[in-house]
Amino acid sequence: MEGLEPSAVKEIIASSLSRSMSYKSYRELVSTLVDEKSTTGPDKSLAMVNYTALNDRRMNRWDKTIKITDRAKAKIQNFSRKITWLVLSESWCGDAAHVLPVLSRVGDLNPNIDLRIVLRDENPELMNAFLTNGGRSIPKLIMLDETMNITGTYGPRPSTATRMVNAYKRDHGTLTPVFKEDLQRWYNKNKGQTIVNDILKLLG
Repeated sequence: MEGLEPSAVKEIIASSLSRSMSYKSYRELVSTLVDEKSTTGPDKSLAMVNYTALNDRRMNRWDKTIKITDRAKAKIQNFSRKITWLVLSESWCGDAAHVLPVLSRVGDLNPNIDLRIVLRDENPELMNAFLTNGGRSIPKLIMLDETMNITGTYGPRPSTATRMVNAYKRDHGTLTPVFKEDLQRWYNKNKGQTIVNDILKLLG
């Protein structure tokens, strides 16, 4: 948000929210794209199309299997302020396929939480206002209060995965296919629990 006035950021957020969709609509969009052998974003390469199909399967699995502990559930349900979670995503993003179903499940537990999703490449001003270390990394959650003030951000990865990525980049310079497979195994083993804990901290 460097160089942007708070009023300008609010206008960008309001504009993006007007184009946002629910998680249900996002899932329907991704499923339709799979049927059409397509993907979100300008890059319609076979690789991106295949990532979208893979992520649709991942989200289908997580939608059915995510578990939230009674302790976490009680904390989520006791949250009393009305908030909006505005999340930047794309259908080809592997991290988003793991994170969004958890956010949806958490949001379903409390009517005060309104989860809205926008596509990164259709909202460049919003993305550029919420970069991560200078990069357009997704998913990126922007938490807003009732007057659309920013009260926190989250993403693009759970805290443990972020530490894994940063350590690997520090030692190797770039993420290799082998590391990416290791990261997917971590997501599968963790079953969204780190994301839930991170979100509890975000809620405060």
